[in-house]
Amino acid sequence: MELDRLFVDLDSVRWADVEHAYGGAEDVPGLLRALAGGADQASEALDELWGTIVHHETVFAASTAAVPFLARLAAAGVRPVELLSLLGALAAGAEEPGAGEPGACRAAVAGQLPLILPLTGAADARIRRAAVRTAGCTGDPAARSVLSARRAEEKDAGVRAELLAALAELDPAGAAAAAAGALADGEPAEARLIALMICAETGVPWTAEHREALLSLLPAGPLVRGGADPARDEPLRHIVDTLLARDTDPDREAAFALVESALLLPAPEARAEALWAAEHACLVSRSAPAGLAPAVVPLLSDASFGRKEALLPVLELLGGHAEAAAPALAAFVADDGEFADRALEVLARLDPCQAARLLARRLRARSPLSGSGTAALAGSWPDGSLPYDPELLNALRIELDALAEAADPGAGAPERFTALLESWGPRASAALPELTVLCERSPALFAAALSAVCPPERRARTADLLRPAAGAGPIRDRFAAADALYSLTGETGPLVGALAEGLRSGPAAGGEDGPAAEPAGRGEQRWRSGLVGRPSGGPIGVRTAGAAPGAPGERGPSGELPELPRDIVLAKAAALGRAALPLVPRVRGVLDAAGGGRSPEGPADRIRAAVTLWRLTGDPAEPLSVLAGILAEAADGPVHRPEPVRDAARALAELGPAARPLAPALVALLDRPEQVPAAVFALAAVGAAPAGAASLVLDCAERDTDPVSCLDALEALGPDALTPEEADRLEALAERDRRVRLPGPSPRLSIWSDQRIRLRARTLLAGRKDGT
Repeated sequence: MELDRLFVDLDSVRWADVEHAYGGAEDVPGLLRALAGGADQASEALDELWGTIVHHETVFAASTAAVPFLARLAAAGVRPVELLSLLGALAAGAEEPGAGEPGACRAAVAGQLPLILPLTGAADARIRRAAVRTAGCTGDPAARSVLSARRAEEKDAGVRAELLAALAELDPAGAAAAAAGALADGEPAEARLIALMICAETGVPWTAEHREALLSLLPAGPLVRGGADPARDEPLRHIVDTLLARDTDPDREAAFALVESALLLPAPEARAEALWAAEHACLVSRSAPAGLAPAVVPLLSDASFGRKEALLPVLELLGGHAEAAAPALAAFVADDGEFADRALEVLARLDPCQAARLLARRLRARSPLSGSGTAALAGSWPDGSLPYDPELLNALRIELDALAEAADPGAGAPERFTALLESWGPRASAALPELTVLCERSPALFAAALSAVCPPERRARTADLLRPAAGAGPIRDRFAAADALYSLTGETGPLVGALAEGLRSGPAAGGEDGPAAEPAGRGEQRWRSGLVGRPSGGPIGVRTAGAAPGAPGERGPSGELPELPRDIVLAKAAALGRAALPLVPRVRGVLDAAGGGRSPEGPADRIRAAVTLWRLTGDPAEPLSVLAGILAEAADGPVHRPEPVRDAARALAELGPAARPLAPALVALLDRPEQVPAAVFALAAVGAAPAGAASLVLDCAERDTDPVSCLDALEALGPDALTPEEADRLEALAERDRRVRLPGPSPRLSIWSDQRIRLRARTLLAGRKDGT
């Protein structure tokens, strides 16, 4: 292979002057050369390129620069299927704002059609299919005649389907007619499936004939394997999503009818695809739970419907519309089968009182701490969602008593038990003896629950128990005991001492200053949220959520509990205010350590530390200097990383009018859509919101750009800042059927967040003085 020919001008590109997802693209030439190396080296390079020049379906200036070399490699037979797929993703990707001329990357791929189109005639059908897909993604009419000729000759069903899809991309005006022809001409099943997707995408009225044609092709999974379009990996889900996106009542009814019919098909694989489509519909459509509940709920009692456990995720998303399923779910739980725990979790959302009683009975039926069984039961309810129940309290006390006898009190998922007891507060004071014993062994795990359930008449005795643990021992134990003591008595000395130790040795949440951040386990999340959510709270404008090394029950090689996460330490210090004034030198030390740029958490730590200084000293000068630096870095940084601006904006909002000198820096960010909501929020908080700010925020909200920050900004502007037209736009967002797109740890929380945003929008509109 003549590699010199393929890379003849590779080094003439000024790679340091173009960026990919992580900044300068100096690494791209090495990655391109590695593609022609050994299998392992090439695979690793390909993975890196997918993460840098195509990042979350976004392309960059470096992406455009890499296109010619990728096309040459593919044409030379170097991993052609993989590289053609990458080129297709580059052509279809959304461009990073400010990354160059609009459409530059797509045009660059189109410019390589002389190398790509000959591969549509390759001997390997996989290469032909990938080449056809990439040619279609360019949208270049020059490819149309070649692909039309290929379709007249092509025999492979998968390639014929890809040709139909590509020609629809190249000729949108004729796509509907081509799809109708494919349905009428007896094309292979793969092509008929693509034709039905095209019918949905092009707005053709969805008829009973379309529905029956699609049902006849289910399960569709085997027909799309090996396809290159991620949107079409689940054809039924894709069509349902497309119909819902049309946003008309007939199309919603057609989508729900399609799912209902698919759920009744005899093939288990078809039903599985229908359930996935139903789950997706609930996630994207506010009317889907009501529309699908009549079809889904009866299946739980339908003897002909196997694998009842597959219904549970959908039932959970149906929410209150699935209340009729509660008796069947209770029977499912009572059977104590393999999926009874999951059924109990769903029941807890539909009928919490019944779920509490059933959980108590299940706990009593099992030996305390019976290995994974009890741990699974401990995950059968969300934190604090079950109502107080004396029977359940007694069962939990038995479990806690068993934990006290266990070699490791953190082995039985106690965070779920303690979270429930905390939510009940003094009503759970009967558990005080068991929690007292456990707290003596592990304050980090049990101190918060101990203080929460403690009744007023026992506070003095409980405080006496906590003081020794608050003054000595592993830092997490010491901190938890000191925080619980503060909640009970208001004593700040022990907590300030623990915070000083935490600031001396505490790790950042990730990067070179500490262990690499990994997703926190359930225990770690519970421990962290318990600390942040305690009465000592966390400062406005400081993100206290995130990953931290080590779950609460895990100890290091020497038996010590891991160090405290820095974000929690700073949040607690800030919440104490002037009482934590002795910590100022150590907070400044955090600023110095985080300012070196070594850690990805550096900006977040600096913002937290700046807010903490403000809370402790009341002097805005130093915090403003830090925040000004953050904004300056953000103005020059990648647009796809809005978090520093969002966090800095919340910090500036806490400083209020004192932060007005930074208004020009915030205004400068208003031409970057990803940062508009946070910038407007801060500008409103400091009293410097520009004219038209609400319209800018609504532009972002309508694109689902950081919806939570959009509502924050609109609320900060105030309801009377909305013109009648802007109020109408906000009302359309609040009342539309399509949910707000929000990332989240679980689908249920995503729906909950959408509902909260809708309620906030309605409340804001209701507050307008003129009532219009």
